[in-house]
Amino acid sequence: MNDISTSHPRLTNSMLVCGAAGPALFVVASLLDGAFRPGYSAWHHFTSELALGAGGWRQIANFLVCGVSVLCLALGMRWTLRGGKGGASIPITFGVFGLSLILAGVFVTDPALGYPPSSTPTHSSAHGNIHNMAGLIMFSSLAVAAFLMANTLAASPGWTAWPLYSRLTGLLVFAFFVISIVLASMETSGSISNAPVGLTQRVAIVCGWGWISLSAIRRLTLNRW
Repeated sequence: MNDISTSHPRLTNSMLVCGAAGPALFVVASLLDGAFRPGYSAWHHFTSELALGAGGWRQIANFLVCGVSVLCLALGMRWTLRGGKGGASIPITFGVFGLSLILAGVFVTDPALGYPPSSTPTHSSAHGNIHNMAGLIMFSSLAVAAFLMANTLAASPGWTAWPLYSRLTGLLVFAFFVISIVLASMETSGSISNAPVGLTQRVAIVCGWGWISLSAIRRLTLNRW
């Protein structure tokens, strides 16, 4: 088939490289920023809360850059999977994920769980609610993408481990995201304190974002699924 993946292979590969680099950089930048941010606890606080307070622009930029990179990946996947199984559904889920990252960067979360240290509990704002919805879409679409990838690759000879890895990723991403939300709700209600909200969310992020980078690298090294 004469499409952009064959007529412009460098452009296609560039899109896939962006898709591999963006999520990896997001994880590294978030972990480093959280480790050195005064008053911030990677154990306790959501990654989104890095967008608050002094230096918050770094995490906002992190969201935006990663979102754009995953949109590039969605295009690369669309061009290389055109006409094949998952050729429409997989790029769409990556595109939804990328757009939700951008939305989460534009609409900053509300202060929560004692961060920033000087903040006081307030009612949810409109931009905070939009951010929360973007987060729900983000993690849900990522889990769906992993399951779709697993189904697409299930019949591929020689790659029996990849569908299993994709399914496990989808389960871990969704499960740990839900756990982090439940823990945050319990702490807000006063049921527990210093819950590992940040840790559980980071498990979902490292598993999910890492899977995206590896999926892009795998697509770069194969002519077909």
